[in-house]
Amino acid sequence: MSALHFLRIMSSKFAYKRAWLLLTATVLAAFAVVVIPVWLIQPFAAQTERNLQISFWLKSWSPVLTLLAVLIAIALSIFIWRTSKRWFGKVFLIAPLFLVVVFAWFARQNHFEWMFNPLAQSAFARAGEVDFVADDDMVLAVKINGEAVAYPVRQMAYHQTWLEECR
Repeated sequence: MSALHFLRIMSSKFAYKRAWLLLTATVLAAFAVVVIPVWLIQPFAAQTERNLQISFWLKSWSPVLTLLAVLIAIALSIFIWRTSKRWFGKVFLIAPLFLVVVFAWFARQNHFEWMFNPLAQSAFARAGEVDFVADDDMVLAVKINGEAVAYPVRQMAYHQTWLEECR
């Protein structure tokens, strides 16, 4: 075996391993871009201004970054497919491609809408008629022109409902 032939074999094996390494890094980067905002913005935990800035930046750029990750993963998968000599090397490409596509889909979702469903039928009731507000619950009270209403803070925070016109 000549030295040139040996170098060609070694460089192709190195390129194959490097492609798998880059594919793994691409999957991890797509995962991080999607999961970091979810992890940093926990609705019922303390949040810092810096964490919110990072989260909103990543959330706004995640559709573009994950689309780029999908394109890179496809290109690397094509390279790995062509250079792989064994069938199981090709089969293992399904998992990283699937994951990157799932992360790209998730980047276009608003998971907070899944967590905080709006009330199906919200209506006003007199204070004595409700059973979901305890005596020590905080309420947001509004009084305009002699008409007073109270909105339970816990319910407003969870369901994010307050669609009312004040006149």
